[in-house]
Amino acid sequence: METEILRITGTGRTKIKDIVADEQPLTIDLDGSELVTLLCSPSDIKELSIGFLYSSGIIRAVGDIGKIVIDGNNSTAYVKLKKKIAGGDMLFKRIYSSGCGRGIIFYNMLDKIPRKKLKKDFYISAVKIMSLMKLFEKKSAVFKKTGGVHSAGFSPGKGIAVFKEDIGRHNALDKIIGEALIKNLDFENMIMLTSGRLSSEIMFKIRRTGVSVIVSRGAPTDQAVKLAREWDLTLAGFVRGGRMNVYSAEERII
Repeated sequence: METEILRITGTGRTKIKDIVADEQPLTIDLDGSELVTLLCSPSDIKELSIGFLYSSGIIRAVGDIGKIVIDGNNSTAYVKLKKKIAGGDMLFKRIYSSGCGRGIIFYNMLDKIPRKKLKKDFYISAVKIMSLMKLFEKKSAVFKKTGGVHSAGFSPGKGIAVFKEDIGRHNALDKIIGEALIKNLDFENMIMLTSGRLSSEIMFKIRRTGVSVIVSRGAPTDQAVKLAREWDLTLAGFVRGGRMNVYSAEERII
């Protein structure tokens, strides 16, 4: 959104036009019951809804969804599953996490989420990772305009296959997961790139996909590092300025 602001500098004050990131609530209605309301950027709503359901362990594939209708006027995604989900009312108990816009995970799902085996023989060079991160940063058009969004992407090692931006880092991740599922991309042959902090709930979402290498411009938390080491998942942070910190499973980076 474009708005008028007062810019104050060391030389004076000026009224100028500036662009701020758009934000809206999105309610996901699952089989007639309100599942969650997310605060998000108003784009790629179908992808966000599908990605959220998948990364939360509610669906195993896009094929589990019988119908999805996006109501832009009411900011609601109506989702009907082909089969009733196991877990009943327990599904609707949530953990509000540390993310922008309050990331959400369902506590009873954490130990039940199916985890794909990680590919042991997946390798990528440090030079390639740094090159991909530069390409990733160049694609951040909304961030360049507003400075107010996070980015996430998948790469098969050459180019960026999926790229999304959102005010919430959890949402950006769910959006790329949703699009990858719609396009039937092979997660195990992808690396994931993100601009934001890597915390435990982000790690649970990523682990669900089977991606074995995660790289970020930001920092991981101690719990994220512990999970990455437990799962033998390659985690690299502070990927910028020609360097990176590798916290786990460094053998995949050659």
